[in-house]
Amino acid sequence: MNSLPLYLAVSVILFVLGLLAMMTRRNAVSVLMGIELILNSAGLNFVAFSRFTAHNLEGQSAAIFVIIVAAAEAAVALAIFLNLYRLKATTEVDKANLLEG
Repeated sequence: MNSLPLYLAVSVILFVLGLLAMMTRRNAVSVLMGIELILNSAGLNFVAFSRFTAHNLEGQSAAIFVIIVAAAEAAVALAIFLNLYRLKATTEVDKANLLEG
């Protein structure tokens, strides 16, 4: 794999799969997995553009930042969904209306 368009194609596939998972799934864990796929596609783009165009480590640094943000997001979201499951005994995101006014 030594061409930028191949990396971009893989990134687009990851992004589309993540977007489809977010839009079609009702389970909270599946939605989180879709978000992770989208963030991974962004990280792949950062690394690919850094390698093929800039030849520096800024893309890798941005990818590490994206991974850290994704881990923090997953931890907070899982805590929220665990509390939701404790209260409503479901993990469907459609039934998460506790914060509505």
